[in-house]
Amino acid sequence: MVAWSAAAERSDRTKPLTMEADRPCTVDLVRQVSICSGNVVIAQGTLVIRADRVELRELPDGYRTATAIGTAAKPATYRQRRDGGEEELEGSAERIEYDARTDTLRFTGNAQVRRLRGGQPAEDIQGSVIVWDNAAELFSVQGGAATPSNPSGRVRAVLSPRAEAASAAGSAAAATPLQPSTLLGERR
Repeated sequence: MVAWSAAAERSDRTKPLTMEADRPCTVDLVRQVSICSGNVVIAQGTLVIRADRVELRELPDGYRTATAIGTAAKPATYRQRRDGGEEELEGSAERIEYDARTDTLRFTGNAQVRRLRGGQPAEDIQGSVIVWDNAAELFSVQGGAATPSNPSGRVRAVLSPRAEAASAAGSAAAATPLQPSTLLGERR
């Protein structure tokens, strides 16, 4: 599990949701289900989900769930700015499930999630299944079968230090010159 302090852009929830697709959509107002296919794009504020097919449901309590389906060749994608404006989270997988009530995302099948700082990759996580719990600010990653993008099937995480921590560590090292150890004693 990997913990990141990067909450989703909270104001996105108050923005209107837009769905676009190349082929006709079915919007069932009675069942509160919308299904679109063919280069589907869902946008709400800074949140953007792209997939070949998307099923969007509005639950009786007003929360929404979405299932975005892609393929191994053209995965579904997710992107959203983090609170504070400097960071973005982007992910891709063959299937992405979003649950607004639990504030979670589940990326399944050739899953990859990256955190970007100033447009540059800061962290990169890959696995068969990645679950992001935004409320707990926690990623859970599972390995799986070997795939072309992950031939070993192992979980992979590349984590970069925060800029402040890296510069503080560099400053501390520069300010403290190396001293001989007093613990080793003299050898003869």
